[in-house]
Amino acid sequence: MAELKIGEQSKPRFEFRSFGQCFCEAHKRMARLSVPVPEKVWERESDEIYIISAKNDINNTKIRNGKMDIKTYVQTVDGFEQWNPLMKGEFPISREVLEKEVFPAFMVEMPKLDKDTYTYEEFIAMVKANKDLAAVRVHKQRFGYMVNNTICEVGNVLINGAKVVTINSESTEIEDIKKTVADCGLEGVENINYLQAIKRVIGMIDKPLANE
Repeated sequence: MAELKIGEQSKPRFEFRSFGQCFCEAHKRMARLSVPVPEKVWERESDEIYIISAKNDINNTKIRNGKMDIKTYVQTVDGFEQWNPLMKGEFPISREVLEKEVFPAFMVEMPKLDKDTYTYEEFIAMVKANKDLAAVRVHKQRFGYMVNNTICEVGNVLINGAKVVTINSESTEIEDIKKTVADCGLEGVENINYLQAIKRVIGMIDKPLANE
């Protein structure tokens, strides 16, 4: 089995992830169980924009550093989701990409596109003009770990300024994730992705997060 390297891409991974107000005990266990990880993943911060669609839960679209990244849901096995890259693009972005890839991924009505390329600001304006879409600011402060050869993190996340905490374990090997979830005391904790968490925070879905 190829060993996972934290901070690097591999074949599509399965993931356990949850969101709530505090995972203090699980975080403590995760940190103590972790093998040493590269210094570059000890602590990372990023600002991203997630494009959330009321019509779609299978495509995850985010923009970071002027680049758009869309992942698509593949399958769920034993309660763990697997996602695959669908598209990567940069701004200014072409009308063709918006027509053929971006707006179809949102599963909403296509806006009128009369220019050959669109800037980031123009794209966000189109998103804000659509009642089924939301551009949500997400700031992440992530602390990286490696437990049972799974890539793990605990993160402080601001979703439009509302603070939540996330904890995760991901790997190509489901049994390794299950062991990590058990070892960190996370069995029975709801497993949801960023799309679902953001929708709950902004009120698009009427459900609480874990431990609220």
